[in-house]
Amino acid sequence: MILRRLLAVLALAMASMGVGASTQKTSAADDALLRAYDAFRAGDAMKLQKAAAKLNGHVLAPWLEYWRLRLRLEDAALDGEVRAFLERNARTYVADRLRGEWLKELGRRGDWQSFEKELPPLAQDDGEIRCYGWLARLQRGDDSAYDEAKPIWLEPREFTEGCGKLAERLLAAGRISVDDVWQRARLLFEASQINAARRALATLPQGEAHDERLLNQAATNPRNLLAVPPARLGKRATREMTLFAVTRLARGEPEAAAGFLRGKLGSQLDAEELKYAWGRVGYEAARRLLPEASAWYRLAGPTGLSDEQLAWKARVALRNADWDMVRDAIDRMSAAARQDPAWTYWYGRALGAQGREDGAQAYFLRIGGQPNFYGLLAAEELGYIAAPPELFHVPSEIEVKEASANAGLARALELYRLDLRAEATREWLFTIRGMEDGQLLAAAELARRSGVFDRAINTADRTARLHNYKMRFLAPFREVFAEQARVYRLEEAWVLGLVRQESRFIVNARSSAGAMGLMQLMPATARWSARKIGLSNYTPARVTEVPTNVALGTNYLRHVLDDLGHPVLAAAAYNAGPKRARRWRDARPLEGAIYAETIPFNETRDYVKKVMANTMYYSQLIGGKVVPLKDRLSLVPARGRSERFDEELP
Repeated sequence: MILRRLLAVLALAMASMGVGASTQKTSAADDALLRAYDAFRAGDAMKLQKAAAKLNGHVLAPWLEYWRLRLRLEDAALDGEVRAFLERNARTYVADRLRGEWLKELGRRGDWQSFEKELPPLAQDDGEIRCYGWLARLQRGDDSAYDEAKPIWLEPREFTEGCGKLAERLLAAGRISVDDVWQRARLLFEASQINAARRALATLPQGEAHDERLLNQAATNPRNLLAVPPARLGKRATREMTLFAVTRLARGEPEAAAGFLRGKLGSQLDAEELKYAWGRVGYEAARRLLPEASAWYRLAGPTGLSDEQLAWKARVALRNADWDMVRDAIDRMSAAARQDPAWTYWYGRALGAQGREDGAQAYFLRIGGQPNFYGLLAAEELGYIAAPPELFHVPSEIEVKEASANAGLARALELYRLDLRAEATREWLFTIRGMEDGQLLAAAELARRSGVFDRAINTADRTARLHNYKMRFLAPFREVFAEQARVYRLEEAWVLGLVRQESRFIVNARSSAGAMGLMQLMPATARWSARKIGLSNYTPARVTEVPTNVALGTNYLRHVLDDLGHPVLAAAAYNAGPKRARRWRDARPLEGAIYAETIPFNETRDYVKKVMANTMYYSQLIGGKVVPLKDRLSLVPARGRSERFDEELP
C-alpha cells in the first residue's frame, strides 16, 4: 500500500520536474547515434560512418566527427582534417580532447615542430603531454627542461610512453643518480608497483644491480626472507631488498615486521634505513588503528616522513589524545598539506587542549563557516552554528534561456539523455569552466529542469560569491523521502544528506561495484531488505524504481542504525559495511569527529564527513530541528566484548 501511494506521488513529482519525459521513447536518430558510439568503441570505422550518415545536422555532430577522426588519428594523411576540425570547433570539449590525443601522436612521431605549434591552445592538463613538451624543448637545445622534468622520476606510478622516453633522456644525460633510482624504487615498492620498480632498478649500473631472486622473495614471502635474511647486508642492493620485505610484511602484519626490526635485523641496518623501516611499520600500524603505532612512529624519528605518513601519525595521536604528537605531525607536513581544513581544525584543537585558547581561535577563524565538515565544526568552536546564506541568487528566465542556448551545455544534456554519462560529464565540466557565478547558477537550473540533478548540485557548488544553497542541496523526490523517513523513524535531513553523497539523486546510478539507484543498494542488500519489508514481488530490475529503492534503502538504514546505535557508525556502515564500522571503534569511547577522521578507508572517511555536513544543511533548509554538528557526532561507544550484533546485516 505504501509503495503504491508513493508511486502515484512520484509520478506527479517527476512530471512537475520534467524528469523522464524525454527518455520514454527512443527515436531513429537516437538508435543511429548509439550505434555510432558502439562502433567507435569497437574501433569499426565503417559501421561508424554508416550510422553517422543518418545524423546530418544532429546536435552531437561534433562528437560524430571526433569519433571518426579519433579512429584514424595515426594516419598522417589526416593531419589537415584534424587541423580543420580543431579550427571549426575551437574552444569546445571535443576539440580539446582531440587536440590532446593528436599531440600525443605528434610526440610519438617526434614531429616536434607541429607539436609545439599545436600545444598552446590546449586547455587540459595531461601528464604525458607535459613529458612530450619537455622532450620538444630538449630537442631544440633547451636544457633547462631537465631540471623542470626531473620530479616525474619520483612519481610512484608506471611511466606512460612519453614520460618513459623522457626518463630515458634524463638517464642518458646523467641527471638521475643511483640514489635517485633507489628512491624511485622505494616509492614504487610502497605503492605495490613491483614491475615498475623492476624497470627502474634495471637502470642501475652493473655493480649496483639488485638480486632478482631476493626481490621475488621479498614480494611473495617477506616473512621468510626476514626470518632468514641474507648473511651479508653490506651491499646496498641487498639491504634495499630487505627493506622492501619489511614494507611488504608491514602492509598485512605490522606487528610481525616490528618484531623483526627489534631483533638482529635492526642492528644490521644503518640508522637512516632503520628509521625508514620504522616509519613504514608505524604508518601501516596506524592505518590498522593499532595502539602501538605511536611508539613505532617515535622510533622513526621526526624527519623523512611523507605527508601521508604524517597524516596517519596525526590520526593515531588523535585516538590517543596525544596533542603534542598531533601538533608535531602537522608542523612537519608540507605547506600544501597543512592548508587542508582537517589539519587546520585539529591544530586548533591541539592548541586549545594545551591551554592556548588565543592560538586555537586563530586557527578556527581561518576555516570557520566554510561549507564543509571542518568549517562547520570550527564555527561551533567559535560559538555559532554556520547556516546557509539567507539570500539565494535565483537566475532569471533570460539567464536560463541563455544557458540553454549554450552549445556545449546542449550537447552535454543530449549525452545525458542518451545515458552516455561519462562523455556528458566531461562536456559539461569543460563548458562551465571559467563561468561567472550567475552563469553557473543558470546552468545549474537548466540541469535541474532537465532532471540531471548531479550536475545541478555540483555546478551550484562551484560559485564563489553568489550562492543558492537550495540548489546545492536539492531534494528531488522529497515526498518519497519524507514518507519513508517517517515510516522508519529516521531524520529526513540525514537520509537526504546520505543520498546526496551516494548518488546526487541520479535515479539509475550504478557504481563500479554494482550498487544501484538513489540509495546505491548492492544486490544482496536489496534482496535482504526486500525480505524484511515483505516485498513479495521484488525483482532486481525494480531496484532503480524510486519508491522501491528508497523503501529498501531506508529500511536497511534503520536496521543499521538500530544495530550500531550511532549515526556516524551507521553512515560508515552504509558505505563500508557494519563489520568494518564496528572494528574501527576504540577500546574507550571516542569523540565522533575523531572516529570519522581516523576511518582507514579514504572513501569512507570522506563519505562520513560529507554525509554529516550535508545533514546540517538539509536540516536548516527543510525546516528540521537544528542540532549542532558536535552534538550529532557526540561520542562513539567503545568496543565491548559482550556486544551482540545483527549478523544478518549484509
